[in-house]
Amino acid sequence: MTTRREFLTVSAGALALQASGLAAVVPATRPLDILFLGGTGFLGPHQINYAVARGHRVTMFNRGSNSGMYGDAVEELVGNRDPKIDSGLSVLQGDRTWDVVVDNSGYVPRHVGASAELLKGRCKRYIYISTVAVYDFDAGISVFPESAKLADLDDPAVEEVTGETYGPLKAECDRIARDILGGNCTVVRPTYVVGPGDHTDRFTYYVDRVNRGGEVLAPGRPEVEAQWVDARDLCPWIVTLAENDTSGIFNAAGPSSPVDRTGLMWGLRALTAEPVNFYWPDQALLSELDISMPMMSAERASTHFVNTASMEAGLHYRSLADTALGTLEWWQSQSAERRANPRRWPSAGQEHEAIERLRLRAGGDPV
Repeated sequence: MTTRREFLTVSAGALALQASGLAAVVPATRPLDILFLGGTGFLGPHQINYAVARGHRVTMFNRGSNSGMYGDAVEELVGNRDPKIDSGLSVLQGDRTWDVVVDNSGYVPRHVGASAELLKGRCKRYIYISTVAVYDFDAGISVFPESAKLADLDDPAVEEVTGETYGPLKAECDRIARDILGGNCTVVRPTYVVGPGDHTDRFTYYVDRVNRGGEVLAPGRPEVEAQWVDARDLCPWIVTLAENDTSGIFNAAGPSSPVDRTGLMWGLRALTAEPVNFYWPDQALLSELDISMPMMSAERASTHFVNTASMEAGLHYRSLADTALGTLEWWQSQSAERRANPRRWPSAGQEHEAIERLRLRAGGDPV
């Protein structure tokens, strides 16, 4: 979850850009009443700051985390997505209506079903934030349009979100939201969301590590396609979908043209003046040394999530250089304590050991 310090950093950056006139936000023609389910994590601040800047009347429903982080600009309603915990959804009961509901925090089918049923008929548009992890990766295909088969949830009683259950649980949430709300439901399926404020530290690892230069352990399988979306593109676009009352299902997976992991790493390499040598490991070596490379597994084959519909609906995917620079500046603005404790990065010792093994294989030369 985004800390208050991280949120203020993101907010301050956004406000500074607006003040400079480089990214001035034009007020919306027609202000909307927007309810965000969740709003203090990674996506929420990018969405809510933009919606407020556009002049929309924003209400946020969550568990009371980081209360007051938006000051008086946002109405806060406290409850729980699980109707069985504390006051549950009771604060949302009644006949109050919203133009749009943006569901950022639906991970469990029972929770999504409860909120969708409660708000059905009380909002004109319900935007469910899904994920490309909903697809059935055992279906024997590598290209996934929005119509591709979704994963099945084998045990409907499962509610614990793990690496194995995340995709099937979100797939069932995706189905439930569309079944209950019909044409009033819009589904957005992002791939890895990156950029300033990304608390997962996945993409940030590569940005920071390549920027420091030297002998760099790259992710495995250099030929595999890499896809991501910058939160600064995704989140304003979600507000745009709300403003335009856009229906449909959209893969939010950039960049606009395909790039493989080799292209990604060399794109990051272009941002630093430091000498960089890349070493590409195989899965056997990573497994032997118990190394898990962030964001990019060496086990899964290449996949492509078709992004044509999202671009036709107005989603602009900024350049890798823009995303990497913004991420680096944000990361370097964090406290020394935060930067010393990244989440799930390979250690320097692990990287050194892997590179030494690869150097020996290649006769001492970078590969």
